[in-house]
Amino acid sequence: MNSPYRWVIVAAGGLLGCVAIGAMFSLPVFLRPMSQETGWSVTGISTTMTIGFLAMAVASMVWGNLSDRFGPRPVVLVGSVVLAASLALASRAESLIAFQFQFGLLVGASTAAVLAPMMACVTGWFDTQRGLAVSLVSAGMGMAPMTMAPLAAWLISIHDWRSSMLIIAVLVAALMVPAALLVRRPPALEDGGAMMAAGEPQSDMTVRQAVRSPQFIILMLANFFCCATHSGPIFHTVSYAVTCGIPMIAAVSIYSIEGFSGMFGRIGFGVAGDRFGAQRVLAVGLLAQAFGVLAYAFVDRLDGFYAVAVVVGFLYAGTMPLYAVIIRENFPLRMMGTIIGGTAMAGSLGMSIGPLLGGLIYDRFGSYAPLYVCSWGMGLVAMLILMAFRPFPGRSGQMAVA
Repeated sequence: MNSPYRWVIVAAGGLLGCVAIGAMFSLPVFLRPMSQETGWSVTGISTTMTIGFLAMAVASMVWGNLSDRFGPRPVVLVGSVVLAASLALASRAESLIAFQFQFGLLVGASTAAVLAPMMACVTGWFDTQRGLAVSLVSAGMGMAPMTMAPLAAWLISIHDWRSSMLIIAVLVAALMVPAALLVRRPPALEDGGAMMAAGEPQSDMTVRQAVRSPQFIILMLANFFCCATHSGPIFHTVSYAVTCGIPMIAAVSIYSIEGFSGMFGRIGFGVAGDRFGAQRVLAVGLLAQAFGVLAYAFVDRLDGFYAVAVVVGFLYAGTMPLYAVIIRENFPLRMMGTIIGGTAMAGSLGMSIGPLLGGLIYDRFGSYAPLYVCSWGMGLVAMLILMAFRPFPGRSGQMAVA
């Protein structure tokens, strides 16, 4: 568990997450150019993202279970190949329905093959500094707005959207396939799980008992509303800024600032979770996130967008890795992929709400302000649900991590 290779796993996980999330979340940058060129409605293209999150939801627990059975490397490798192929197919789509299937269904499902298995893998490589390690992987994912989004915006400025998306597909294959080959199963699960870490939580628990437990259900619900809180603001803020008269390149920079701030949030929340307890820090973060997204409703200038993006990026990104830490503190390592995949499923369902809701609100009212008010309400619900979480009997709720 103290092998230096564990940090290679962290680096590979960060790169894989950055490219996968960045490829999927390049769609907000493509939104207006696609709508203008094809005549497809904003709601129709936004629905593609909703389909993507629904596909992630359905696939997350399946991929997580497969990673428990066969190890993370084959799962992540298959996901990387399918993701690149799906983006290439989507770039050639001739109808909205075809695009929704190729980008929404296939890209969403293949992205799920990276996220839950890598989070589960990393938690198994660390007994100490677990919060920091998970947060560093998550920070890699958070670099997507600073890397893939500006790349997509730059490509669109010199190519049409189809050529730009095809170039991104090639980049995905070139980066993710080699990184996937670096992934290894946690040492404690080698030889069919014969080696198990000392102090393994709930070692006699079955998967059936785990998924029926109040602890698992509460974490799923909290993650659902947490992701529902920030999914709309993440997806629609670039479009919202453009409607306020801000040029596209500048609007995309808001997205990038959110991502840059999120890197510090992920690391900061991870360190704080190691020190003060993941559940306590997560509850505070969820409350602050609710009011952070609400602030977007009150800005219409670039400097205001920047200020809110710093706060929101720090908060929403910081909260996300802590779910995996809480899960590892309460469930056996041998089912990490399944349990983290289950909470990721709930989170993906939550993420599916924002793009569609924002598109419907804008097409109906010509304003995004009601979206941010709805997001605020869902953020408060997420915090209240998490407050109901109680560790399993006989556990303090916090493992000995340094």
